[in-house]
Amino acid sequence: MPQLGDTVPDFEAQTTQGPIRFHEWLAGSWAVLFSHPKNFTPVCTTELGDVARLKPEFDRRGVKVIGLSVDELARHGAWEDDIEETQGQRVDFPLIADHDRHVSQLYGMIHPNASDTLTVRSVFVIGPDRKLKLSLNYPASTGRNFDEILRVVDSLQLTANHSVATPVNWRQGEDVIIAPSVSDEAAREKFPDGWKTLKPYLRVVAQPKG
Repeated sequence: MPQLGDTVPDFEAQTTQGPIRFHEWLAGSWAVLFSHPKNFTPVCTTELGDVARLKPEFDRRGVKVIGLSVDELARHGAWEDDIEETQGQRVDFPLIADHDRHVSQLYGMIHPNASDTLTVRSVFVIGPDRKLKLSLNYPASTGRNFDEILRVVDSLQLTANHSVATPVNWRQGEDVIIAPSVSDEAAREKFPDGWKTLKPYLRVVAQPKG
């Protein structure tokens, strides 16, 4: 399983939008790869519908989304029809057919003590440098919160471009924290409008623009 900071494994796979080589598909973009235990399962159906609903938000952030299920490609189309019927959203992003579990094994999506054949609900956020920025694992019984994934993406993109960190429950537009590695002298150049010092290690500043 890739760890934070690792270059994510490359692979070739069949998807509902044609064959891909993963690193080529990334093409220097942010991406979210997320797995599903199998097709025609209830929680997965609601999740894929929600990602389809949120896809314009991912697009606005320059983030590609791609799902994975350990079923054959021929079964994906009928499942997408079910998702559209029950969730009111057509899946308009690729869904990997990982029936041989090659990708699942590369990414450590199968946890034998949970199931030795089905993936857990894994999420991988990948940066433009192809490095893993975040990973999450949920049990098969618990649906994910993709609004939270968007919040994490906002934080990752902000902190990649500015010398800040985001505090608990932070949302876009709220105050952030100056990184401890930035001295007060350097902070005065980066944040000329000033900041609030709660402790020497806890300096709160307005979210940087851009």
